[in-house]
Amino acid sequence: MLRPLLAGLLIAGCALAIGFPRSIAEDKKDAPKKKERIAIAEPKDVAKDPDFAIQGEYEGEVIIDRKPTKIALQVVARGGSEFMVKAFVGGLPGAGWNGKETATATATRTGDQVIITEARNKKTRQVGEFESGAIRIHWDDAEGTLKKVERTSKTIGAKPPADAVVLFGGEGDEKNWNGGKLVTLSDGKYLDVGVTSKQKFGAFKAHVEFRLPWMPNSTGQGRGNSGVYFQNRYECQVLDSFGLSGENNECGGIYTQHKPSVNMCLPPLTWQTYDIEFTPAQFDSAGKKTKNGHATVYHNGVKIHDNIEFPKECPGGQKEDANSGPFQFQNHGDPVVYRNVWVVEVK
Repeated sequence: MLRPLLAGLLIAGCALAIGFPRSIAEDKKDAPKKKERIAIAEPKDVAKDPDFAIQGEYEGEVIIDRKPTKIALQVVARGGSEFMVKAFVGGLPGAGWNGKETATATATRTGDQVIITEARNKKTRQVGEFESGAIRIHWDDAEGTLKKVERTSKTIGAKPPADAVVLFGGEGDEKNWNGGKLVTLSDGKYLDVGVTSKQKFGAFKAHVEFRLPWMPNSTGQGRGNSGVYFQNRYECQVLDSFGLSGENNECGGIYTQHKPSVNMCLPPLTWQTYDIEFTPAQFDSAGKKTKNGHATVYHNGVKIHDNIEFPKECPGGQKEDANSGPFQFQNHGDPVVYRNVWVVEVK
């Protein structure tokens, strides 16, 4: 179980806030109003939202019972200056977390000030605050600072081998895709969603980079939704699942079939990677399947699927058969963008 610091500071239902007027507290009892949809892919525009500077990952050592304990937080924007906070003992997912101990909290920003308060026995007290991009904790005998970190995928910018088929390396390569078009942003030109590669593949090793938009007011499947279909049959979900549990319909999940072993989704507007090793299903001369297809998938350089099998195609995918198939980057109406896409065919 979590140590006293997390049990108190991050127990479900604690909040990051400073006192609200009575009228606001009473308004919260009413049915929540539907939030306006925000969907921003432009880095210059998202930087204008003060919530964007707060959301992200934090880690550091906290002294508990006179012993240093490494703690990490994922602060997830939920719109309207509200946040969900998830804590991990040992470090961040894929970077030290023990895979067991977590705790969650809620958070609220008021102006430029973010105060951490703990609710205990119907009382609220201040136990920390945000200071210059860090979180300062001083709760009972626990004290320490968690600094904001910006993680980068281990395989970001991976160069295609000499024998690779480059499906998208930059402007002009949109011609390699049916429906291919560019999205022009302040930091580059990227491949849009809703495209299918003209070339088809059997067994392969592939590298794909994608970036999720800023959609703080959206939740679930409405938050940065796309998908990487290989052979246009099997979908590795693309979704803003930062801070979530990691299910088969979340980022890194094989849609409806396999959940990732760890949720490696990074915050929105961070470039992320999938590295996929795929072997297709086998069929006899009569067209009967004799062996399932299987794949190993790395998300941001961390293995999240180890030689998993596909009992059938994923929803929305074309029916399994012995033929090769293309890649598809699914369009769900959210401004996800792709870059540096290459495939090495395996004979």
